[in-house]
Amino acid sequence: MQKIGFIGLGIMGKPMSKNLLKAGYPLVVLDRNPNSVAELAALGAEVGATPADVAARCDVIITMLPNSPQVKEVVLGEHGLLEGARAGTVLVDMSSIAPLVSRELAAALAQKGVEMLDAPVSGGEPKAIDGSLSVMVGGKSDVFEACFPVMKAMAGSVVRAGDIGAGNITKLANQVIVALNIAAMSEALVLASKAGVEPELVFEAIRGGLAGSTVLNAKAPLVMDRKFDPGFRINLHIKDLGNALDTAHEIGAPLPLTAAVMEMMQALKVDDLGEADHCALIRYYEKLAKTEVSR
Repeated sequence: MQKIGFIGLGIMGKPMSKNLLKAGYPLVVLDRNPNSVAELAALGAEVGATPADVAARCDVIITMLPNSPQVKEVVLGEHGLLEGARAGTVLVDMSSIAPLVSRELAAALAQKGVEMLDAPVSGGEPKAIDGSLSVMVGGKSDVFEACFPVMKAMAGSVVRAGDIGAGNITKLANQVIVALNIAAMSEALVLASKAGVEPELVFEAIRGGLAGSTVLNAKAPLVMDRKFDPGFRINLHIKDLGNALDTAHEIGAPLPLTAAVMEMMQALKVDDLGEADHCALIRYYEKLAKTEVSR
């Protein structure tokens, strides 16, 4: 069985790595948080000293990091993965980063015979915990097939979208749709509340029709219960929408609705809600309408 390195034991990476252990994979972990490392070590994982050390000891290395700069540092920096990885090793970057950075890293790794997949995920902490994430993958088809069982141990759906970078392009499309869905839900529920109609009844009435969605089912109950703990932080969604807008500008694909929601999220960040779940986007609309959506 392949030996797996896992770098990044945050809100998503820690439960994902636990699912790999449950599936029987030998694991080497690395993170700046000693408590997270100790928790995985208590479950049977080995502990790596540096990214280079992890790479030298593993067949497949998974990174789950905040954004492009952190992934570049782990891969290309001092004592980075590139130093320790041997030919035939595979990097599966499950972070959500800029597609052009994925392609840059893949080119650098290829010079040493190291393969790469960009494989960002969707589903947030609940699906990371229960192992039902959606994984969007870019890279060579044979490398995808070789790493498919590893990714499937953490996910309900694993789909190859194309060559390197396609995974993160797909993730950006996903994040645009999620953000706009949350904004549309927020507008609708604030409208209903301000008009004196119970939002819970509106939710029950529309969820089975064309307006129904996974986003609506997941986020409307949280909003009505005033549960804004992440989940998926507004700050992280800002990062993803920033990558989407940057990519869109580079290729000439205007995203006017995405830009509008980005500014709403920036306003919430200014209001110290950047660490709240992205369903707290409704608080932007509540502030405008001077109303609150609750059961």
